[in-house]
Amino acid sequence: MKIIHTADLHLGQILYQSYERSDEHAHFFQQLECWCKQHQPDALVVSGDVFDIQQPSASTRKAFTDYFVQLHLQCPAMHIVITAGNHDSASRIQADNAVWTLANTHLIGVSPSIDLLDGPDGWQDNYIIRLENGFIVALPYMSGDRQRQIQSILDRVAAQNPQHLPVVLMAHLAVTGSDATGHDFEIGKIKTVDLKSLGTGYDYLALGHIHKPQTLNHPEDNFTDTVTYPSPAARYSGSALHVSCDETYPHSVSLVEIDQAGGNVNIQQLPIEQLRHFYVLPLDGSSFLSDMDALQTIRDLADQGEECYFRLRIDRHTFLPDNFNQQIYDLLAQCHNRLRYNPKHLWTGEGDDDAEHQKLVFEVAELQQMTDPMVFIEKTRDQYPDLDIEEVRDAFEEIKEEIRRHDEEEKAALIAKEAEKAARKANKTNQKQPS
Repeated sequence: MKIIHTADLHLGQILYQSYERSDEHAHFFQQLECWCKQHQPDALVVSGDVFDIQQPSASTRKAFTDYFVQLHLQCPAMHIVITAGNHDSASRIQADNAVWTLANTHLIGVSPSIDLLDGPDGWQDNYIIRLENGFIVALPYMSGDRQRQIQSILDRVAAQNPQHLPVVLMAHLAVTGSDATGHDFEIGKIKTVDLKSLGTGYDYLALGHIHKPQTLNHPEDNFTDTVTYPSPAARYSGSALHVSCDETYPHSVSLVEIDQAGGNVNIQQLPIEQLRHFYVLPLDGSSFLSDMDALQTIRDLADQGEECYFRLRIDRHTFLPDNFNQQIYDLLAQCHNRLRYNPKHLWTGEGDDDAEHQKLVFEVAELQQMTDPMVFIEKTRDQYPDLDIEEVRDAFEEIKEEIRRHDEEEKAALIAKEAEKAARKANKTNQKQPS
């Protein structure tokens, strides 16, 4: 069984509230199409975070359709399996599944609820894709413990697999012990899932959510071109694009071949050529001591003709004029915005003790009116020069999305439960009627 494994596409992503990345995604999909045509895998699996937000624009949804239709036309025998991640709307991904199956593409968005375990078997088949050479268990992002549901699906695959064909399990989550370098969060400060809780009975676990390519429990092989492991093996393919200056590692997709169930898993990394790179200036690792030095370095970078993202590392005692950012944007406009600017500076050096002791005073009534915590954070941001306000804002948005997703899943489970009750009632009524 042969698959190409990728994840975390983040279609529609806009960086620094200014820069959309459609040409970068187009560049990635050109490479992906070439790999699919060259290697002719049984399946292409995309393990979550297809979109960057739950309500993508019409142009982003069109791009999604265009990319995957083109992949199907180029490789019609290849199955495409796409699952929802924490950035995606589960119901929106699931809603289009019936149409996409006509293009040999499977969209799995809604996760299995706990109530399904109390009903008859058969629900597991909604998460199982049978291929000629094996099985794919497609699990979307799931909040809460779903260990029993996962194992139930894997057990059903085992019952349908007398030939002992390879089994691939897809999941979108943070596994305990994974390396989250480059992310806003740290493993240990977020909820993680133990690898053992994902059940037994698979040969390869195709993971999404963590952007750094890595094979779990084999950190020494993270960037080895080709490695073979005994089954089972679990791997993050990594994200399609770099999303910050902190992702200094290479990105890739994984070409995976499994000879048989319980056999060997061969993983080959296919390096992704990024259209734009991320840099922190100065490139030598030092910090800017004046605004003029920073502006001149940006001019020098512009003169090189490269297209890239950049961020500035500045000593915290450096004086920056009020219009410093505007000067940078004016400079970038002159080079037709080939350079893309992250205005969140990296501050270095010791802080100003006097500034650290300055406090803002709020009236009680004013505090009571701050129903949005971001209002308070915005008002006090100057007291915390190292605070990344955008990261805080993104964290609050992620929490809001998690709450919306939880409510969405509960609503879907309630609807399914009511439908099941209605079906049982209808069956009883039919049984009572004379033949």
